[in-house]
Amino acid sequence: MHGYHEPLRLEEIPVPAPGAGEVLIKVAAAGICRSDHQLLEGYFQPAAPMEFPAVPGHEVAGRVAGIGSAVPRSAGLSEGDLVVVNPGWGDGTCRQCHAGNEQLCTGTGGWIGFGPPGGFAEYVVVPHRHLVRVPGGDQKAENLAPLTDAGLTPYRGVKKLRAAGKLGPGRTVVVAGIGGLGSYAVQYAKLLGGGATVVAFSRTDEKLELARRNGADHTVNTRDLSSSQVQDDLERLTGRRTVDAILDCAGAPASIALDFGILAAEGAVASVGLMGTKVEVPLNVIVGTELSYFGSFWGNYNDLTEVLSLAAAGQIRHTVTTVKFEDINDNLGALARGDVVGRQVIVFD
Repeated sequence: MHGYHEPLRLEEIPVPAPGAGEVLIKVAAAGICRSDHQLLEGYFQPAAPMEFPAVPGHEVAGRVAGIGSAVPRSAGLSEGDLVVVNPGWGDGTCRQCHAGNEQLCTGTGGWIGFGPPGGFAEYVVVPHRHLVRVPGGDQKAENLAPLTDAGLTPYRGVKKLRAAGKLGPGRTVVVAGIGGLGSYAVQYAKLLGGGATVVAFSRTDEKLELARRNGADHTVNTRDLSSSQVQDDLERLTGRRTVDAILDCAGAPASIALDFGILAAEGAVASVGLMGTKVEVPLNVIVGTELSYFGSFWGNYNDLTEVLSLAAAGQIRHTVTTVKFEDINDNLGALARGDVVGRQVIVFD
């Protein structure tokens, strides 16, 4: 990446040498996220300005190719191990880091691919404490890489809704936006929902079909529908015009507005998607019916290990399209247009 609003350039760069506490990873697979397109378009520039040239790519799985001299044996890493990269790199000193939430670091932390060189390259160097070794040898790298964001981010969001007491028998939870995150979110809503009815919202029938395959009890195509019309569909499908919880994987202002138009009293929205920059929510309704609005950002190390455990147990269905490294700009364009179902993942030979 040489600048904002420019296509990525494929170039030969030196293989990085790991520092004392670092590990060299030969990248096997790297997921392509909408955030990568947004990074190129300058969406994150106000909060995290880039220094160029930079290598993006934050969903990374690969094999250990070199180990720094100060990496402790307790890290349990050996050359050839299959690993994934925990993307939130806190500085380890702030309150959030000490609480385990390094993705929320208030100090000098960052995120792989958003400053520190990322996985859109054949090799990447990673501090050893941000690696998770994948047990067993039967999982594919192209399925593991997306779990570090597309699979991780909605998992934390669903956990927030569960902790808030908004899931369970007799409850209805909506997953809004069935993109890379939403395809996993539907599954977590079923796995962690305690018997809640799961409804998927999307503007695309093909993505709603994916949601049904992944366990959604009902689906609603919200394209061009008012909140009242959406409620008509909800009433027909569930017997209720309101819902108890919403995991919003889109983050668009129109999506958030719809969320608050269909929440039941004491309902909650957890936002994990980022498409807009501001949303308007009805204060009188939030106060008068005691609604909650949670932000949920990525996930921490323990969240990631839980997701990997679910994957190892065969509890997660992957919707992955493998793509070629040299086609990355075309694939980013397809993602920006909304043409991708599930996750595109670059695989390296």
